Amino acid sequence: MKKYIFIIFLFFLFSYAQAHTKHYKGIVKIELEVLRNNEAIGYSNYFFEHDENIMTVKNYTQFKVKLFGATIFSISSEGIEKYENDKLISFKSTTFQNDKEKYVNLKYDEKINRLIIDGSSYKGEANLDCVIGNWWNHKILEANQQISPLSGSLKDQVVKFIGYENIILYGKNFSAAHYKLKSKDDNLPKDKKLDFDIWVDKKSNLIIKIAYKRMGDWEYRLKSFQ
Repeated sequence: MKKYIFIIFLFFLFSYAQAHTKHYKGIVKIELEVLRNNEAIGYSNYFFEHDENIMTVKNYTQFKVKLFGATIFSISSEGIEKYENDKLISFKSTTFQNDKEKYVNLKYDEKINRLIIDGSSYKGEANLDCVIGNWWNHKILEANQQISPLSGSLKDQVVKFIGYENIILYGKNFSAAHYKLKSKDDNLPKDKKLDFDIWVDKKSNLIIKIAYKRMGDWEYRLKSFQ
């Protein structure tokens, strides 16, 4: 029985791999609401542009955590990803985290068939299998390594399938697959570790919810999409 379930799980992931940019061809916008301790504090929205074999994804993320009226943590970020024939060819972002600037400039080098990263936390090369760690892309569940969309750092990861669950968001019922995404190295400092629960809608293949704990209980929830 376990073997049978595992085969189904592999098929589910394989269908993801075959979809990717082709699957998002009809998507124009994905809006995620950011919540901390069940209180809405901001958003992370993605806008898609399609032009033959090119897909461009623009992201705008903003949220603030306040305590007694004072801002104790904030993010303001803009990023743009570009794909050609299902291949990442460039990514650029600028982020202000608590007024400290972070950035990523990434491009695909055809001569060496590698990604070249100039980021505030990492400068160097990366494999083509790496995925930008943004929440619109369900291929993050297939990758062994993700690239921080804020600083360009490389993060080794492992993904585990938990099971199927019904999720209700904004009055809509979703039949979702639940995954656990964690850092491969369990000895990393707590503030450097990846530790996310991720739910993917089986019908649309969109990520509908992300949950994690860091200075409170955080969630990104799919509010709407077109």
